[in-house]
Amino acid sequence: MKFALTTAVACALMTSAAFAAETTAPVMDAEGAEVGTVTVQDTESGVALAKLSLSNLPAGGIAVHLHETGDCSGDGFKSAGGHIAGDREHGVLTAGGPHPGDMPNVTVGSDGTVEQEVFLPFLNVEEHLMDDDGAAFVIHGGQDDYSSQPSGDAGDRIACGVFGADPA
Repeated sequence: MKFALTTAVACALMTSAAFAAETTAPVMDAEGAEVGTVTVQDTESGVALAKLSLSNLPAGGIAVHLHETGDCSGDGFKSAGGHIAGDREHGVLTAGGPHPGDMPNVTVGSDGTVEQEVFLPFLNVEEHLMDDDGAAFVIHGGQDDYSSQPSGDAGDRIACGVFGADPA
Protein backbone atom coordinates (compact mmCIF):
# COMPACT_ATOMS: atom_id res chain seq x y z
CA MET A 1 0.00 0.00 0.00
CA LYS A 2 2.79 2.40 0.93
CA PHE A 3 4.60 1.65 -2.36
CA ALA A 4 1.42 2.20 -4.39
CA LEU A 5 0.78 5.55 -2.70
CA THR A 6 4.39 6.66 -3.22
CA THR A 7 4.24 5.61 -6.87
CA ALA A 8 0.93 7.45 -7.41
CA VAL A 9 2.28 10.66 -5.87
CA ALA A 10 5.49 10.44 -7.92
CA CYS A 11 3.53 9.89 -11.13
CA ALA A 12 1.23 12.83 -10.37
CA LEU A 13 4.21 15.10 -9.78
CA MET A 14 5.97 13.95 -12.95
CA THR A 15 2.79 14.34 -15.00
CA SER A 16 2.08 17.89 -13.85
CA ALA A 17 5.69 18.94 -14.43
CA ALA A 18 5.75 17.27 -17.83
CA PHE A 19 2.70 19.22 -19.01
CA ALA A 20 3.76 22.68 -17.79
CA ALA A 21 3.74 25.02 -20.78
CA GLU A 22 7.18 26.12 -21.94
CA THR A 23 8.46 28.01 -24.97
CA THR A 24 11.86 29.24 -26.15
CA ALA A 25 12.78 32.21 -28.33
CA PRO A 26 16.11 32.43 -30.16
CA VAL A 27 17.18 36.08 -29.86
CA MET A 28 18.76 37.95 -32.80
CA ASP A 29 20.36 41.38 -33.04
CA ALA A 30 19.60 43.93 -35.78
CA GLU A 31 22.18 42.32 -38.09
CA GLY A 32 20.57 38.89 -37.72
CA ALA A 33 23.26 37.38 -35.49
CA GLU A 34 22.01 35.15 -32.69
CA VAL A 35 22.68 36.62 -29.25
CA GLY A 36 21.13 33.86 -27.17
CA THR A 37 17.87 32.32 -26.05
CA VAL A 38 15.07 32.97 -23.59
CA THR A 39 12.95 30.14 -22.24
CA VAL A 40 9.75 30.83 -20.31
CA GLN A 41 7.81 28.17 -18.46
CA ASP A 42 4.69 28.05 -16.32
CA THR A 43 5.27 26.65 -12.83
CA GLU A 44 3.08 24.82 -10.32
CA SER A 45 2.85 28.02 -8.25
CA GLY A 46 1.29 29.95 -11.13
CA VAL A 47 4.32 32.25 -11.41
CA ALA A 48 6.11 31.96 -14.76
CA LEU A 49 9.89 31.51 -14.80
CA ALA A 50 12.06 33.04 -17.54
CA LYS A 51 15.62 31.86 -18.12
CA LEU A 52 17.83 34.28 -20.05
CA SER A 53 21.04 33.10 -21.69
CA LEU A 54 22.43 35.98 -23.76
CA SER A 55 25.78 37.02 -25.23
CA ASN A 56 27.43 39.60 -27.48
CA LEU A 57 25.54 42.49 -25.87
CA PRO A 58 26.86 45.89 -24.75
CA ALA A 59 28.04 45.83 -21.13
CA GLY A 60 25.88 47.58 -18.53
CA GLY A 61 22.21 47.79 -17.63
CA ILE A 62 19.56 47.06 -20.25
CA ALA A 63 15.79 46.64 -20.27
CA VAL A 64 14.13 43.42 -21.40
CA HIS A 65 10.41 42.95 -21.99
CA LEU A 66 7.92 40.51 -23.47
CA HIS A 67 6.07 42.11 -26.38
CA GLU A 68 2.60 41.32 -27.69
CA THR A 69 3.32 40.08 -31.23
CA GLY A 70 5.64 37.28 -32.34
CA ASP A 71 7.21 39.26 -35.17
CA CYS A 72 10.75 40.65 -35.18
CA SER A 73 10.75 41.86 -38.79
CA GLY A 74 11.01 45.45 -39.84
CA ASP A 75 13.09 48.39 -38.77
CA GLY A 76 13.90 48.47 -35.07
CA PHE A 77 11.76 45.40 -34.31
CA LYS A 78 8.69 47.66 -34.10
CA SER A 79 6.56 44.83 -35.53
CA ALA A 80 6.71 43.16 -32.09
CA GLY A 81 4.22 45.78 -30.88
CA GLY A 82 4.02 47.00 -27.30
CA HIS A 83 4.50 45.12 -24.06
CA ILE A 84 2.17 42.31 -23.15
CA ALA A 85 -0.02 44.52 -20.99
CA GLY A 86 -3.40 42.94 -20.29
CA ASP A 87 -5.35 45.35 -18.13
CA ARG A 88 -2.32 46.47 -16.11
CA GLU A 89 -0.16 49.61 -16.22
CA HIS A 90 3.55 49.60 -17.07
CA GLY A 91 6.10 49.39 -14.31
CA VAL A 92 6.53 47.91 -10.88
CA LEU A 93 6.68 51.46 -9.45
CA THR A 94 3.24 52.33 -10.85
CA ALA A 95 -0.12 51.71 -9.19
CA GLY A 96 -1.83 48.97 -11.18
CA GLY A 97 1.49 47.66 -12.52
CA PRO A 98 3.41 45.84 -13.71
CA HIS A 99 2.40 44.53 -17.14
CA PRO A 100 2.59 40.73 -17.52
CA GLY A 101 5.41 41.42 -20.02
CA ASP A 102 7.42 43.72 -17.75
CA MET A 103 10.72 42.26 -16.59
CA PRO A 104 13.44 43.72 -14.37
CA ASN A 105 16.47 45.37 -15.95
CA VAL A 106 19.42 43.03 -16.38
CA THR A 107 23.11 43.76 -16.08
CA VAL A 108 25.28 42.61 -18.97
CA GLY A 109 28.74 41.62 -17.80
CA SER A 110 31.95 43.06 -19.21
CA ASP A 111 32.14 39.90 -21.36
CA GLY A 112 28.78 40.77 -22.98
CA THR A 113 26.82 37.95 -21.33
CA VAL A 114 23.72 37.53 -19.20
CA GLU A 115 22.72 34.34 -17.39
CA GLN A 116 19.68 35.17 -15.29
CA GLU A 117 16.37 33.79 -14.09
CA VAL A 118 13.34 36.07 -13.64
CA PHE A 119 9.93 35.42 -12.05
CA LEU A 120 6.89 36.79 -13.92
CA PRO A 121 3.89 36.76 -11.55
CA PHE A 122 1.26 38.02 -14.01
CA LEU A 123 2.31 35.99 -17.08
CA ASN A 124 0.79 32.76 -18.35
CA VAL A 125 2.81 31.05 -21.08
CA GLU A 126 -0.11 29.59 -23.02
CA GLU A 127 -2.28 32.70 -22.76
CA HIS A 128 0.36 35.36 -23.40
CA LEU A 129 3.20 33.74 -25.38
CA MET A 130 1.59 30.85 -27.26
CA ASP A 131 -1.54 32.60 -28.51
CA ASP A 132 -2.40 32.92 -32.21
CA ASP A 133 0.09 35.71 -32.95
CA GLY A 134 2.82 34.52 -30.59
CA ALA A 135 4.93 36.99 -28.64
CA ALA A 136 8.44 38.45 -28.71
CA PHE A 137 11.27 38.95 -26.24
CA VAL A 138 12.81 42.38 -26.83
CA ILE A 139 16.10 43.82 -25.56
CA HIS A 140 16.28 47.61 -25.33
CA GLY A 141 19.42 49.74 -25.45
CA GLY A 142 18.70 51.54 -22.18
CA GLN A 143 17.26 50.77 -18.78
CA ASP A 144 13.57 50.73 -17.88
CA ASP A 145 12.66 53.42 -15.34
CA TYR A 146 9.79 51.18 -14.12
CA SER A 147 7.21 53.95 -14.34
CA SER A 148 7.06 55.91 -17.64
CA GLN A 149 3.99 55.00 -19.69
CA PRO A 150 3.56 52.96 -21.72
CA SER A 151 6.98 51.31 -21.86
CA GLY A 152 9.49 52.61 -19.31
CA ASP A 153 11.51 54.94 -21.56
CA ALA A 154 13.90 52.05 -22.19
CA GLY A 155 15.45 53.21 -25.46
CA ASP A 156 15.75 51.64 -28.89
CA ARG A 157 15.11 47.95 -29.48
CA ILE A 158 18.47 46.27 -30.12
CA ALA A 159 17.54 42.57 -30.26
CA CYS A 160 14.41 40.45 -30.59
CA GLY A 161 13.28 36.83 -30.41
CA VAL A 162 9.97 35.19 -31.35
CA PHE A 163 7.95 32.77 -29.20
CA GLY A 164 5.17 30.82 -30.80
CA ALA A 165 2.66 28.05 -30.34
CA ASP A 166 4.65 25.62 -32.48
CA PRO A 167 8.19 25.07 -31.15
CA ALA A 168 9.18 22.97 -34.18
